[in-house]
Amino acid sequence: MSFTEDKSLCLGPRRILCNIYMTCKIWDTASGEELHTLEGHRNVVYAIAFNNPYGDKVATGSFDKTCKLWSAETGKCFYTFRGHTAEIVCLAFNPQSTLVATGSMDTTAKLWDVESGKEVSTLAGHFAEIISLSFNTMGDHLVTGSFDHTAILWDVSSGSKVHILTGHRGEISCVQFNWDCSLIVTASLDKTCKVWDTDSGQCLATLLGHNDEVLDVCFNSTGQLIATASADGTSRVFSAETFQCLCQLEGHNGEISKVCFNPQGSRVLTASVDKTARVWHVNTGACLQVLEGHSDEIFSCAFNYEGDTIITGSKDNTCRIWH
Repeated sequence: MSFTEDKSLCLGPRRILCNIYMTCKIWDTASGEELHTLEGHRNVVYAIAFNNPYGDKVATGSFDKTCKLWSAETGKCFYTFRGHTAEIVCLAFNPQSTLVATGSMDTTAKLWDVESGKEVSTLAGHFAEIISLSFNTMGDHLVTGSFDHTAILWDVSSGSKVHILTGHRGEISCVQFNWDCSLIVTASLDKTCKVWDTDSGQCLATLLGHNDEVLDVCFNSTGQLIATASADGTSRVFSAETFQCLCQLEGHNGEISKVCFNPQGSRVLTASVDKTARVWHVNTGACLQVLEGHSDEIFSCAFNYEGDTIITGSKDNTCRIWH
């Protein structure tokens, strides 16, 4: 994994958000028209997010150690959040769009108030860089994943630790809740994923099979399936109930950096350094479509809300929309 690469891409209602080095651009997905350029950061913009499902605000996190909050409608910067002492590499809005969480190479996460622009709390407890974080759907808990090989579940209102999830033997690359927040999944450079019980903090299962680093992991919308992406060039789909591997997605000629389900849960989308994205059938593992056209590695991909449009972001400095 490298923090020198441009790896930010986000979809909102009828808009795309992507970073171009020290700026972000907002594009209309229907017309392809550039709506706004968000300028102001003094170093690489690495993390970006819409406040979905509202889609009227944008947060950007930068190697300049700041996070900025913008209007998606006008491109105006509302606030610049200052306080981190190292690069910001991940961020998220809570579901209520009242807080922004930022994760930093300074080993801390911070919570910021969207309305006032003030820092709410600093979540200190990791001993190495935080590189992934996620709110649960209620917005009352946050999980952070770190290069210290652990994930921490936090109580948002108090800023206190609920559980420290220990067991991985390598850096954690991704953390995510399932839809009802009963489970947390973590992906690690130790070539495994682990599934944790949110209430108890106990590890329920270790998902095995990859022979290289696991770079991304996600639940489908119902929380019944888990998809993984690995540097071994394969993706796997697991049952979140039995924790068995249901199918292996093989065909890419290089590491897979991003994986996601369509909203219906019937397809898996993967993005690879082989310059292609692929669409797979969840049940059979068959490759249904190869998206070719980028001239450099694809680092991000996403479905729209309806599941009939795909966006990919590449190191060739372009985003492509596929129907």
